Amino acid sequence: MEIERGDSFHARQLRARDMLRGDLEGRDLEEYVEERLLTTTLENALNWGRANALFPLTFGLACCGIEMMSMVTSRYDIARFGAEAFRASPRQADMIILSGRVSIKMAPVVRRVYDQMLEPKWVIAMGACSSSGGMFANYAVVQGADKFMPVDIHIPGCPPRPEALLHGFNKLQKLVRGQPDLGWRQRYNAGGTEEWARFEEGSPTAEAIERAARAVAPKHSGTGPADA
Repeated sequence: MEIERGDSFHARQLRARDMLRGDLEGRDLEEYVEERLLTTTLENALNWGRANALFPLTFGLACCGIEMMSMVTSRYDIARFGAEAFRASPRQADMIILSGRVSIKMAPVVRRVYDQMLEPKWVIAMGACSSSGGMFANYAVVQGADKFMPVDIHIPGCPPRPEALLHGFNKLQKLVRGQPDLGWRQRYNAGGTEEWARFEEGSPTAEAIERAARAVAPKHSGTGPADA
């Protein structure tokens, strides 16, 4: 096997030398170019760069923040995906992880921090509390962060393990690249089954289905909120 690899490497060296000398012609030159040429669009290249160089905001709300902190440790190592540089200023961050419950008093503060972040920006609702209020079904806690700001990824759990957060982050990367995973409503053609889309008993109306389709339509060149 080592001999085969050596011969292959030597052959590539000879072809590169012939190309530089201008000795490659015809089909040999076409094959050489096809093996080494990559074409894409500027938008795809930018999205690829954004997906692999996200800057999370140093921002914790509650107990889920411990799992969020563990992402940068050697066990989980989010540096593999280029997102280990947590920024202390929202003006230098383009991703925020809502790691815990959001109280009514805290909601305007979170929204102000979100408004100060770089564009395009991304939001992960980590855990049941930030996604839907969790066990805190009372007047003091917002029943889901998407009530006052856009959310791209919801991660269930109380609290979700760091592996779940990494899984949600990988889904966010796909969304940033413009290749998002479809949500279950899209996979099973279940648009219009939301509680808010039902105006009367029985099947949802055509207007409700159209409104539900707009709700799950692409937001940042990808899909809307998706469950991790």
